[in-house]
Amino acid sequence: MDINPEQLIVLLLIGGSAGWLAGLILKGRGLGLIGNIIVGVIGAFLGTWLFNVIGIHIDGKWLEPLVASLVGSLILLFTASLISKK
Repeated sequence: MDINPEQLIVLLLIGGSAGWLAGLILKGRGLGLIGNIIVGVIGAFLGTWLFNVIGIHIDGKWLEPLVASLVGSLILLFTASLISKK
């Protein structure tokens, strides 16, 4: 996965936003605001990688990174909430 500086900034911004949004969707099963944002940024990279591996492509300059980031963030936050509860 080759990322130029502009794409990195977009992934960080969208990832942070997606982490925050994923925390709202999971309603209390997240890791707090800062934790959700950090997981969102990591999830942005995970989601982008996953979409590339599976071959999912969505038309739109901002739509694909947003959806990929949200999916990656939801997966990570859900997994982290399961692990932290045990």
